[in-house]
Amino acid sequence: MRLIKYILVAALTAAPAITIAQAPASAQTRNPIVKRQFNQQRRIGDGVKNGQLTPRQRARLERQQMRIHRQVHALRARNNGHLTMKDRRVIQHRQGIASRNIYRAKHRNGRIG
Repeated sequence: MRLIKYILVAALTAAPAITIAQAPASAQTRNPIVKRQFNQQRRIGDGVKNGQLTPRQRARLERQQMRIHRQVHALRARNNGHLTMKDRRVIQHRQGIASRNIYRAKHRNGRIG
């Protein structure tokens, strides 16, 4: 049962990273939101490699990134593929919170919060 749960978490956490990684390199450099999300995915991956993040912490951080990605997608769909300045501020605020959570998880060796 634990193995199935672990495989499911791994599959769900890899999905956003794959979709972000498949974005063209030019889109990543031009779009600061995509670039920041890509960098945060990389930071999470580095934390796992270094042993600074547990699988549970990684899953929680990945879910947070996935929710941000979904929100960006929904906001773009609502505005014909564009983000308004208000939308950008909202996304940047959420990415800032996610960035803090990544830092704290990697350095506190415990809770995310």
